[in-house]
Amino acid sequence: MQEVTVIVPNYNGQEFIGGCLESLRKQKATRFTTMVVDNGSTDKSVEIVKANYPEVELLSLSNNTGFCGAVNAGIKTSQTEYIILLNNDTEVEPDFVSELVKAITSRPQAFSCAAKLIQYHNRNLIDDAGDFYNAFGWAYARGKGREESSYNKECKVFSSCAGAAIYRRKVLAEIGLFDEAHFAYLEDTDIGYRAQISGYENWFIPTARVYHIGSATSGSQYNQFKIRHSSRNNIYMLFKNMPLGQMILNLPLLIIGFGIKILFFILKGFGREYIAGIKNGFALARKAQKRGLKVPFRIRNLKNYVNIQIQLWVNIGRRFGG
Repeated sequence: MQEVTVIVPNYNGQEFIGGCLESLRKQKATRFTTMVVDNGSTDKSVEIVKANYPEVELLSLSNNTGFCGAVNAGIKTSQTEYIILLNNDTEVEPDFVSELVKAITSRPQAFSCAAKLIQYHNRNLIDDAGDFYNAFGWAYARGKGREESSYNKECKVFSSCAGAAIYRRKVLAEIGLFDEAHFAYLEDTDIGYRAQISGYENWFIPTARVYHIGSATSGSQYNQFKIRHSSRNNIYMLFKNMPLGQMILNLPLLIIGFGIKILFFILKGFGREYIAGIKNGFALARKAQKRGLKVPFRIRNLKNYVNIQIQLWVNIGRRFGG
C-alpha cells in the first residue's frame, strides 16, 4: 500500500512536465503514487501526460483555480498518510521521495519537511533552503543565490516551500488545507504559520534534492500579477494568523518593512501594483473577518505564539546573514 502521493499541479507546463515526471519514474522508492492536477491547461501538457505516463493519475480541472485550488483538489482525491507537493518545473534526484518520507516519519511533531531546491541552470546555487518570515513582514527563501554546499544541515524553518515538500495529512485535517483565497503566493507560508500556531514543526531536509527552473507559470521574477498577489496575500496572512496584541507589538516594524518594500517596488516601476495589492489585502481581510476565517486565539497556544514571535525577530537577522 502506498504511503505517499506526489501531487504535481500543472498549468500550461508542456515544456517542463515531461522532465518532472521522468525524474519521478527514476525514484528508488516504490510505495508512492504520482498525480498530476491540471488547472485547465490550453497547451498540450495533458496530452503529454496521457500519452507517455500511463502510471500517473490525472485529475483535470475545467479552469485555472490557482496553485491552492489545484493542490487542494489533489489532496482531497488522494488517500495516503503523506502528501508531497512538487512544482511541474522541477527535476528530482532518485532518492527525493524516500528522503522526505524518512524525514517526516521520524519526526512526530513535523507538519512538513522541505526539500533542498537548487537552481536548475546553475546547480552550484540554492533556490530555496526552507522559507522564513520576519517581523518586517518579509517572507524569503533561505540561502537563495548562495552556494548550495553551504546548506547541508537539517534544521527547523518557519515554513516549507510548497514547490517541493512533504505534508502530514493528519495535521491538514486539523488546521485546514491551503487557503484558496491566496490563489498563489505565500500560501505555503500561511499554512506553515497555522501549523506552528497549533504546535507543529517545519523542517528543511537537504538530502532531498530538487532542481528548480522557477517562475515557469507566472513568468519573470517581477510582474504585475506576482507583485500584486504577494502584497495582498501578505496583509491577509498577517491579519488571519496574528492575534490583536501581537499585531500591535509588531506594528512599528511592519510599517518599516512595508515602507521599504513600497520604495523598492517604486524604484522597480511596480509601486502602483504593490500598493494596490496592500489595499486588496485589507479588503480580503475584512471579508475573512465576516466569514470567521481568522485563526482564533487560544490560551493553550500561547507558548506557540511566543515561539513564533521570537522567530519573527530572529529572522530579521537571518534575512541579511543567509
